[in-house]
Amino acid sequence: MAATDKVRVAVVGMGIGKPNGRALSANSRGQVVALCDLLEDRMQEFAKELPEDVKFYTDYKQMCKDPEIDAVFVGTPNQWHVPVALEAVRNGKHVMVTKPLADSEAAAKELVAEAEAAGVVNMMSLSTRFGRDCQYLGSLQQQGYFGELYYARSRSVRRNGIPTWSLGFIQKGGGAFRDMGVHALDAVWWVLGMPKPVGVLGTAGAKFGPYGLGYSGSTPPPKSFYEQYASDDYGGGFIRFEDGTGLQIESFWASHQPGEFQMELFGTEAGAILNPLTLYRMEDGAIQDIRVDPPPGLESWDNIAAHFIDSILDGKPCAAPLRHGLIVQQMMEALLLSAETGKEVRIETDE
Repeated sequence: MAATDKVRVAVVGMGIGKPNGRALSANSRGQVVALCDLLEDRMQEFAKELPEDVKFYTDYKQMCKDPEIDAVFVGTPNQWHVPVALEAVRNGKHVMVTKPLADSEAAAKELVAEAEAAGVVNMMSLSTRFGRDCQYLGSLQQQGYFGELYYARSRSVRRNGIPTWSLGFIQKGGGAFRDMGVHALDAVWWVLGMPKPVGVLGTAGAKFGPYGLGYSGSTPPPKSFYEQYASDDYGGGFIRFEDGTGLQIESFWASHQPGEFQMELFGTEAGAILNPLTLYRMEDGAIQDIRVDPPPGLESWDNIAAHFIDSILDGKPCAAPLRHGLIVQQMMEALLLSAETGKEVRIETDE
């Protein structure tokens, strides 16, 4: 627990760490007190946005020993999520991790076990799940508006969007499905009520990245960059849940298709799509298509920061614990394994 009325947070990684750090700093009960990155100039640039002086660290292990830090946000490449978060947990810090939880199921399981045993607040930072549109659909589901949600489709498609700013994205443990597919998967799984997954049949591969194609920006990266490609640039498949619900899931970093992020819900009483937020139902025998503007509320990053801080200071139950990230990780890894083996992969979860 924080020694003051504020949660003192260290932000690791100056990529996705910036929007999370801004939101944590803007919260009246949050304060960013330290930054950690391999390059000090990145920290100096972001520190200019913060209202108070911060400490700089290039060694996350040293940072996690700082007694003036209560919580750590982990915004590194996937391969470093677990090492950094484990160090934070082992030093009694609350921890929030950007998606995905890890670069493998085994690493994710290790982190969840230690975080839960330590009794610290542990949370996923999920910008799609905590967005107003997704939160609105989730609230309707919880109220029974859709009746039984029995099927869904969710996808993230980019025309040219393979990241070039970190090798971690394209190396083993990275890839399109762990980068963007995790948003599409986590959000729809949450709206469906988080049913227990039992089996996945998937396909995945790399048709653009290893050849210097499909990258973000106007110019391709040098060959020395893309010849290290060792993950997927597309992945898709079908997930079966214990209650009979089915989910079609897709993620493309590059494609000859228009860019899109979409969720489609099929219910016995009503259906919906996420973009643009629209509800579909019958009323007195008449077809209704209802365009929705959700009620005012916090934007995604601010919503995430507020929930993390409330969980720490007020003991509010965390609505997006690392265990959720583990289950999503298990579904992702099962899809990628199914793509390798050509067979359905069964999923065994603890819940």
